[in-house]
Amino acid sequence: MIEPIIVVAILLALIAIGAPIFLALGAAGLTGLYMARGSMAFFFGPTSLFAQLNSFELLALPLFVLMGNFLAATPVGKNLFHAAVVWLQWLRGGLAIATVGASAVFGAVSGVSIAGVAAVGSIAVPQMLERGYSRSIAAGAVVSSGALAMLIPPSVPLIIYGAVSNVSVADLFIGGIVPGIALALALSIYLYFRVRLYPEEAPMGEIVHYSWVDRLKAIGGIWHSMLLVFLVLGTIYTGFATPSEAAAFGALGAFIIAVFIFRCLDLKGIAGVLGSSVRISGAILLIMGCARVFGDYLNLVRVPDTITALLVGTDLPPEVILILIMLALVGLGMLVDAVSLIVVTTPILLPLITTLGYDPLWFGIILVMNLEIAVITPPVGLNLYTLKAVAPMLKIEEIVRCVVPFVMVQFVMLLIFVLFPPLSLWLPNLVK
Repeated sequence: MIEPIIVVAILLALIAIGAPIFLALGAAGLTGLYMARGSMAFFFGPTSLFAQLNSFELLALPLFVLMGNFLAATPVGKNLFHAAVVWLQWLRGGLAIATVGASAVFGAVSGVSIAGVAAVGSIAVPQMLERGYSRSIAAGAVVSSGALAMLIPPSVPLIIYGAVSNVSVADLFIGGIVPGIALALALSIYLYFRVRLYPEEAPMGEIVHYSWVDRLKAIGGIWHSMLLVFLVLGTIYTGFATPSEAAAFGALGAFIIAVFIFRCLDLKGIAGVLGSSVRISGAILLIMGCARVFGDYLNLVRVPDTITALLVGTDLPPEVILILIMLALVGLGMLVDAVSLIVVTTPILLPLITTLGYDPLWFGIILVMNLEIAVITPPVGLNLYTLKAVAPMLKIEEIVRCVVPFVMVQFVMLLIFVLFPPLSLWLPNLVK
């Protein structure tokens, strides 16, 4: 078993010296294949990469990225936040809770967490600070709720997990609804009780009394967002379209919203969105392909089987093994980006999960819940740096510090769904 240790050491060394993650995965995997099969590695490597990317369901990934980028260029995030404020401003901490609600809905129309942080955070943080909210509440609410886009469908991480594990993306989307809503409610409840205990963190200030006409107008301002949600998810859940086909509907709908409804993109803007989407999608797909090379090497030398046998042979209760896996994933998530973590760990952990008698669909949801913690923890937490970019009045040190209690809330919710699998499987089983 010395060869797998050498291969993993090569991977970690390349990451440590700052090599691109796709290059580290590909080079380590190809080295391992060469040690195991000699010159045949140069046949197995490209074959593995092509096999990973030759998937119809993966078409959904660049299309959902394109949809999210089109929406990020519109005032959709601003309108969602305004609607939430109109309905919740009477409540102490209402602006922070409105941020959670707006981020959850924006996640349902984008699927990309950093897009939600940028779209909602650029509006929510200045408004909260202007009304006397603590910097901790303002930053923590935006960063943590922005991660909801990773779980609430259409979710890019769930698409990636589905491609790696061969679990139905449509089933994963359905399974992500209950945990996504539960996590949004948990964050809102935490904010509510926190500001009740420490009222100075969220002063009430002057309450604007909005009429029902104003509230209905605010809802009317987000009709296009809600229509897009129903268009994308409705066509999937009714069986009218596959996730890839629904993603095409979503991208077209987002294009119409950006260009013809809000008229905020000209030809140069459209070209910029297309270029950005190509770069992001290309980077994700390249990581996935190279990770498949690495994963195929691990499978070739039976590393997943060995790890499964070792852990099952310890006679530890399955719940204890699961909690150890979650802690390991939290630690890895602080060092490795979400896409790489999914494509590297899934082939290793999924055999263990199925051996323990758990559903791969459930594990995909739990894995993505874990990654929600990863994107808000340093040093790789992209949401932290995204908020710093759109809210320069906040220091990165205070953003990191203020997110700690929100991470604890997310970890408690993760443990609940780990220990009670039926909670996340209830809706998919009901739909079936």
